Amino acid sequence: MQRTIAFLLFDGAEELDFVGPWEMFTLAGELRPGEVRCYTASETGAVVTCAKGLRVLPDCTFDDAPAADVVIIPGGIGTRRERDNPAMLRTIERLRSHAAVLACVCTGALVLERAGLLDGRRAVTHRVGLPILARNPRVTLVEGARYVDEGDIITAAGVSAGIDMALYLIHRLWDDDLARAVRDAAEYYPEPWD
Repeated sequence: MQRTIAFLLFDGAEELDFVGPWEMFTLAGELRPGEVRCYTASETGAVVTCAKGLRVLPDCTFDDAPAADVVIIPGGIGTRRERDNPAMLRTIERLRSHAAVLACVCTGALVLERAGLLDGRRAVTHRVGLPILARNPRVTLVEGARYVDEGDIITAAGVSAGIDMALYLIHRLWDDDLARAVRDAAEYYPEPWD
């Protein structure tokens, strides 16, 4: 069964927040042809300039974004603007109605928090976003977690945690064999240096 993964991009998105998960999901698609489709969307469909200067040409606009099984919102400096962007919030709400999972990486959690989607849930974000989430008494912070699964919403900590979250989602939505095969294909075996 094919599953579609949508990445909602914006100026100032942190590159690894979406490129890491993109790589994991597209590797899954290479290992299981026909089972994974990924696309990127932005508000206007114009080139997005990310936090560190990477430029990405999205596949479609927010308005044209097709239904997806998983919707991923990256973090980055641009979330400060996107938290109050009606187009972003409308797109999340529209796509969420069809998605099995709404996921975010890093400060993407602040966008979900502003939309009220983390109320009554546990969540994690990049450490710079923790004080903002802590001000919301309806959100239970899980500091130190790489990702937090609340069923239909998954939040991931900062930047590289999106890779861990993506591998977990592959395990959850497909199976452990595929998740391990993707990990092996990516040679993703984090090794501490201290």
